[in-house]
Amino acid sequence: MAEVGACGECRALTRVVLSVVLCLSGVSCINPFAPGWDLSPATSTCDPSTVEGVFQCFQASYTFRDTTVYGQLIAHDFVFIYRNYDLGIDVTWGRDDEMRSTFGLFQNAQRLDLIWNNIVSSSAESTSVNIVRGFNLTLVFNPSDIERVTGQANITLARARVTDPWRIVRWRDESEY
Repeated sequence: MAEVGACGECRALTRVVLSVVLCLSGVSCINPFAPGWDLSPATSTCDPSTVEGVFQCFQASYTFRDTTVYGQLIAHDFVFIYRNYDLGIDVTWGRDDEMRSTFGLFQNAQRLDLIWNNIVSSSAESTSVNIVRGFNLTLVFNPSDIERVTGQANITLARARVTDPWRIVRWRDESEY
């Protein structure tokens, strides 16, 4: 019987110690599993006034699934083109359809990882640039539904004046399905 009483005292002492630890952790408001807020100003290399900045903004918009950033890159006269190999035709759509499609993608994906690869070709003027660039895109819809797309994006950027930010006016998706 003495062992049962001693074991009961151990449990009681354990409860007291646990209660003290919980009370102290509640008073200190520090959760080691949830870091505090970073209140420093955000810095970003996402700057659509440069061609590389457009690609960085594009990547950031996919990473954070942010249609606000993405929408700022897409010109009002934007055209998206892709090849429907089943039908043997090119399919096109404009800005409104692009924004709806991208919004749906951002809403349905748990994670998007876009990696821009080397520039295959480019031609540039002061207010127009055409770039063909490789990419890898990983779309995670859930842990058992992961899609990987590789290919090239043939993108035309334009701006009215050299001081304006670049906007994507044409994007021909040359993905490898």
